[in-house]
Amino acid sequence: MTTEEKLQHFYEVSMDTAREEATKVLDEYKAALETEMERHKQEKQAASESQFKIDSDNAAREINKALSAEHLHIKRKLSKKQQKLKESIFAEVEELLDDFSKKPEYTDWLEDKIKQSLEIAENDSVQIYLTAKDSAKAEELTKRTGITPLISETDFLGGIRAVIPEKNILIDNTFLTAFENEKERFNFDGGFTHE
Repeated sequence: MTTEEKLQHFYEVSMDTAREEATKVLDEYKAALETEMERHKQEKQAASESQFKIDSDNAAREINKALSAEHLHIKRKLSKKQQKLKESIFAEVEELLDDFSKKPEYTDWLEDKIKQSLEIAENDSVQIYLTAKDSAKAEELTKRTGITPLISETDFLGGIRAVIPEKNILIDNTFLTAFENEKERFNFDGGFTHE
């Protein structure tokens, strides 16, 4: 082999070796870049999922806050409506009580309540009070029960109030007390279980 051939052979071998090494270095670099890119993708994916969860949680909180505010608003409106309806119902009840107090059955009812009070008192003295608007019924009730009712200075819509001093008993069969008790206990119940 001539020197030129040797040089040519050396050149070819050197070039092949350099190409192999360059290819090897490029492959390693490419693999490192792909590994780095995969790691970067995973980090970005994890960050994206984390941000999505944070945004979802914030949106859910905002929705719950808005729902809670709307629920409170509806509850207030319902409460006001119920209060108006309650006032309307009890205004009607008051009118019905007034209508009843003008009927003959009312005098019978008063007589019955006076007699019940007399039974409770037995032989003790009893003071029976009527409201001022029932003073016209006092004479009739005296005839029926044998006791003269007193006229109360306090208006109690109707009915009687009996006092038995010896037994320290107050018998309250007044429309006002019954009316106020019912008004206080009155409650709007609704829904499937109360229909």
